[in-house]
Amino acid sequence: MGWFRIQGGAIDDGCAEVEDSHMKNFTAVVERDAVTGLLVGHVPGFPGAHSQAESLDELNANLREVIAMLLEDGEPVLESEFIGTQSVAVT
Repeated sequence: MGWFRIQGGAIDDGCAEVEDSHMKNFTAVVERDAVTGLLVGHVPGFPGAHSQAESLDELNANLREVIAMLLEDGEPVLESEFIGTQSVAVT
């Protein structure tokens, strides 16, 4: 599982600050489907904000398109917030 931010046309690794104050940023969780091999991404807590693709670039474009369409209905009320990932060791 990985993540990236949807911002403009680039994939952000979370390290750079966003300069454009009009740009909205959403963190997407990305996983590879074991059956299809496709990358599947969703924005935690944002109903309907999900897509799939063969590459990260394609997934980013797909998610930007989906999110833009969802935002046409107004600001989302996010149901949860992505905090991070954690490695859990089990013996």
